[in-house]
Amino acid sequence: MLAQARDTVPAPGALPGELRFQPKFDGYRAIVFTPWPALGPLLVQSRRGSLMQSRFPDLVDAAAALPDGLVLDGELVVWVEGQMSFEALQRRAVSGDRTAARLAQEMPAHFIAFDLLQLDGQKLLHVPYGERRAQLEQLFTDRGLSAPWTLCPETTDPATAKGWLTSWTQVPGVEGLVIRGSGQR
Repeated sequence: MLAQARDTVPAPGALPGELRFQPKFDGYRAIVFTPWPALGPLLVQSRRGSLMQSRFPDLVDAAAALPDGLVLDGELVVWVEGQMSFEALQRRAVSGDRTAARLAQEMPAHFIAFDLLQLDGQKLLHVPYGERRAQLEQLFTDRGLSAPWTLCPETTDPATAKGWLTSWTQVPGVEGLVIRGSGQR
C-alpha cells in the first residue's frame, strides 16, 4: 500500500494494534527476493515491477549474507558524502551494465528493510505486522546483517516519533513518518 499524507499523528487505537512509527526515506521502494530453492538470482524489483538488480551489483554481491527464500520490503537509497542522495540513486537506477559496477564503487546502495514478507520460502502476508517486524529484527541479529542491509528504525513512542518528524526531516532524504498498527496484516 502506498503512503497517504496526513497532517497529524493518529491517536492510539486508530490502527489495529500498537502504533509503530518509522522514518519515511526518500528513495526507491523496492522488494528484494532471494532465490527459492537455493539456485537462482537475487531479484530487486521496483514498486512498479521493474527488475533493477543489474543496476545494483553491490546489492547482488551482498546477498550472500541473506538466507534463501527471503522477501524483504524496503527503501533503496544511495549515500554520497555522508548523506542520502536521490540524484545519485537516480543515476544508479538508469545505469547500463558498463557503468553499474563503477557507480556501485563510487556511490554504494543501501537497502533499508522495513518489512519481512517471506522467510524460508514461507509467505508471511497473513501474519500481523508486529510479528513480522520481530522476525525481521531476529533475522538481522541472527545473520549479523550490516551495510548495505539496514534495519529501518522503529519506535512505539509518539514523542520519539514527533522528534523524528521535526528533526530528522531536516536531513536530506527523510520525508516524514510511516505509521503502522502492529496488528495490521
